[in-house]
Amino acid sequence: MRLFTLKYCTAYLLTSVLTCLFFSNQSLASTGKYLSHKLSGNTVFISTNVATVTLNAYGEGAIAIHYQSHKEKLPASQLPSFAIKEQAVNSSFVIKEDNKQLTLTLNKLSAVINKSPFYISYYQRNKHKKNKLLIAEQQGFFSGTVNEVTEIAAIEGSSTTTKITTKLPVQGFRFYLDDTEKLLGGGERVLGMDRRGHSFPLYNRAHYGYTTHSEQMNFSIPAVMSSNKYIVLFDNSAKGYMDLAKKEENILEFSAVAGRMAYIVFSADTYPKLLNNYVDVTGKQPLPPRWSLGNYASRFGYRSEAEVRATVNKFIDLDFPLDALILDLYWFGKDIKGHMGNLAWDKNAFPEPEKMINDIKEQGVKTILITEPFVLSTSSKWQDAVDSQALATDAQGKAKQFDFYFGNTGLVDVFSDKGQQWFNDIYQQLYQQGVTGWWGDLGEPEVHPSDTLHTLSDGSVVNADAIHNVYGHQWAKMVFENQLKMNPEQRPFILMRSGFAGSQRYGMIPWTGDVSRSWDGLKPQVELSLQMGLLGMAYTHSDLGGFAGGETFNQEMYIRWLQYGVFQPIYRPHAQDNIAPEVVFHDKETQDILRKFIKLRYKLLPYNYSLAYQNSTTGMPLMRPLFFESEELEQELNQDLEQTLNSSPNSGNYLASFDNASSYLWGDAFLVTPVVAANINSVSVNLPEGVWFDYFTRDNEVAKKYQGGQAVNLATSLETLPVLVRAGAFIPMIDDIQSTQDYDASKLTLHYYADKSVTSANYEMYEDDGKTYQAIEKGLFELLQFSAKQQQKHLTINLNRTGKGYNGMPQERTMTLVIHNISQVPNKISLNNKVINNAVWQEKDHSLTIDFTWQHQPLTLTIQ
Repeated sequence: MRLFTLKYCTAYLLTSVLTCLFFSNQSLASTGKYLSHKLSGNTVFISTNVATVTLNAYGEGAIAIHYQSHKEKLPASQLPSFAIKEQAVNSSFVIKEDNKQLTLTLNKLSAVINKSPFYISYYQRNKHKKNKLLIAEQQGFFSGTVNEVTEIAAIEGSSTTTKITTKLPVQGFRFYLDDTEKLLGGGERVLGMDRRGHSFPLYNRAHYGYTTHSEQMNFSIPAVMSSNKYIVLFDNSAKGYMDLAKKEENILEFSAVAGRMAYIVFSADTYPKLLNNYVDVTGKQPLPPRWSLGNYASRFGYRSEAEVRATVNKFIDLDFPLDALILDLYWFGKDIKGHMGNLAWDKNAFPEPEKMINDIKEQGVKTILITEPFVLSTSSKWQDAVDSQALATDAQGKAKQFDFYFGNTGLVDVFSDKGQQWFNDIYQQLYQQGVTGWWGDLGEPEVHPSDTLHTLSDGSVVNADAIHNVYGHQWAKMVFENQLKMNPEQRPFILMRSGFAGSQRYGMIPWTGDVSRSWDGLKPQVELSLQMGLLGMAYTHSDLGGFAGGETFNQEMYIRWLQYGVFQPIYRPHAQDNIAPEVVFHDKETQDILRKFIKLRYKLLPYNYSLAYQNSTTGMPLMRPLFFESEELEQELNQDLEQTLNSSPNSGNYLASFDNASSYLWGDAFLVTPVVAANINSVSVNLPEGVWFDYFTRDNEVAKKYQGGQAVNLATSLETLPVLVRAGAFIPMIDDIQSTQDYDASKLTLHYYADKSVTSANYEMYEDDGKTYQAIEKGLFELLQFSAKQQQKHLTINLNRTGKGYNGMPQERTMTLVIHNISQVPNKISLNNKVINNAVWQEKDHSLTIDFTWQHQPLTLTIQ
């Protein structure tokens, strides 16, 4: 939520960091010559004549490096790593040394230290036991300066500005790149998938009303993923900069004005394994509650208890599933300005909040409240926050006050023990009233003067610039740990706009900020979610329908955005309420089209929940880029991994897949191409290899089949979305429900898309009670395993079940198996060698439907 545009920002440009950074007077600071090394536990300490370099190995494919200069030390250089998870355990190196080099090897990843001059190169050993260079330091870390240019308005709202240039010292790292590799990363930016050739700030900052280009947004991740299958993460929380071979050809550069000089290199043979190695170190996303995958009612904002009740009832009356309602800032004040920080119910608008929360909960709807870290000096809690020493301070130790759009304010110090205690007490009071989830907004923080001081848990004090990018990260950690303290058995729900590398381990669910309510706002949403998912933040999603602006209701755009939302991680329409974001307040045609899609979202809960399980155990995002499908091609093109991709005439197809943000995979089964422009009758789709079926086939029609490995045009209409389903895919579904409160997995419809080109297929469906924290770690789940084998004259489907189960687990299931692409009536169908006669073959759509009861014993179904 943010209502103001740039003209409102000018009043506080000095205290926010709305700046441009330009490098100048940069000098490479050689880390000198190797002197000695020692091994302490699993940590290697290397002494050079100008720095101490520490190396640690993690998991199967991650090496962390920390430089501590003997002379040049930036402020807060002793800060801990915020990226590495708290319980990370070091792996051991195999160490080899000769006169010129020291080599540290972890599994297939090696750090080769050149002794003089000192620099580190990283190699990955391939299946032929040959080492491939991934990335190399240019010359250790560098030091230099940047010009920080700040534009300041002469008066508030004026177009006349004054530019002030300040030189800031920086340190960072420079790496060599090869000529062909593509680079993804940096977090939320709208720059295209391949970000090579771009420079941008590392400073979390909201971009209100963005569309098709944005160099700086809410959520920076100082990392890149390369097409050469490595990730390098700059492990620094401070204001900084990232240059991906724009300033200098084939040079990747990270820098910061403060903080630790450290980075982590991750590598693997495949992209999924690379992601797994990344989350093994930065932390895995805890499994969210099942209800979080349902439909949300949300707007800026509901102004009264009566409006909340009426909205919930309207969803139910119009037969739209609903699982949560989100209250924006009007829950604590009737106006936009002047009330932020009250963090208590406005009893005039919400006279009986606890009863309201309980009543809509009985209707299957959870309550989520917005909270912000700003406490206005006009709010009812200002003096309490000051007296409790909960706020960040100025140089004199007083609560730091500054002006921004909402009023004169202070900022909760989420790093300090006192700030956390004060904030947590408020969350506890609200939780006891029945609130289920938390929305943390403005957590960049939106305004964060550089001279603001924060107190860390060890008593040290740092300025805002040193920890700006981890403010939201720390806030999420605080809320997450406090929620588990209040109820260790309940999975937390934390919706937040800003964070850092590793924020996923605190259950953070990010969104893509205050996007323009326009076609141009819809266009970059796939890019944003894919980029974030590739660096751990797999639940990144958009305000469906767009948030900012818009004068009249654009039916086509709204429908297209909400159709796309069915196949993104969180289904949450949200917007400024001059145009209703909720489907129930629009015309009947819009409702009738979108009702089917929202109900489909609920039918797909078993499939979507299994994607959540995959993410929590392996780091695989729910939305997946098409270049994941190109790995087999790349491996075929590069039998010897030492040759470059350009050596093959087909290698361009592989590299081109990195640029594709038009289509994506929703899990393994679905290929989705959102419609992002008006009056579109067809879309072009680059198909991965294999066979693909049109998913939204008209009634009584055979699904059209496409051969992969080519570009095809898919017809579309306002009633459908271009979605294909992979041959060999299993898709489990449930019947219609009003909310996940009614979820019932004792009756499943299992779709299988058969094709003779797929000789074998496997699928695993995850099930638990949908709410218990650490159900996976505790073993409180079941896995339903489905497999298929296609032989010349018959198809075999196998069902099995493993896992110790959970409370409320069905003892048996009523199964409806629907097999697609069966072109004729089968001669014989048997279940565990017993002939069955209740199967129904439909000539109109070439489907075969078989009903049976499954008591979870191994079953084999054979169709001849």
